[in-house]
Amino acid sequence: MGAALAQAALDAGHEVTIISGPVEISYPDGASVVSVVTTDEMLEEAEKRFPDFDGVIGVAAPCDYKPSTVAKHKISKTGDKLTLNFVETPDVIATLGAEKTKSQWVVGFALETDDVRLRALRKMIVKNCDLLVLNGPSAIDSMENEVEIFLRPGDIIAQLHGTKRELGKQIFALIEKHLIHGDRS
Repeated sequence: MGAALAQAALDAGHEVTIISGPVEISYPDGASVVSVVTTDEMLEEAEKRFPDFDGVIGVAAPCDYKPSTVAKHKISKTGDKLTLNFVETPDVIATLGAEKTKSQWVVGFALETDDVRLRALRKMIVKNCDLLVLNGPSAIDSMENEVEIFLRPGDIIAQLHGTKRELGKQIFALIEKHLIHGDRS
């Protein structure tokens, strides 16, 4: 979905910078790609660049948790149980949403399985998103997707289905209409 949105933005004449974790995707020519490995690195790169951009589309799905400690050496077998403790990672889109200026916009994505609309609306508010794309787990590793698009304050403005390439064009057209060229006040 990220590659499809990047292509749609490029086709519309916009400059595109992609901050991406390790994925097996070819991003479109013409986009600047910044490679990261961790959620912390993604946040650091996004915060560094965001002040120079009009908006952000948070289509990446960075890890929500990371190990609380990382062993410096191999953990050898002992026959005992091994307990792993995790801590939450920072929320990239929520951080950028809190830092955005009046002239900037934030688009978030929500992949939900239960109480989907309620959780999507909550994410939209908590992360200070201007537009939110709701999809389900069927989108993972699929060439097709089905989404609902919410515009702040929570109105559903579209329900779309098709290939990710088609959806990228349609979603970006809505971003242009409502956030880039539209009145968000």
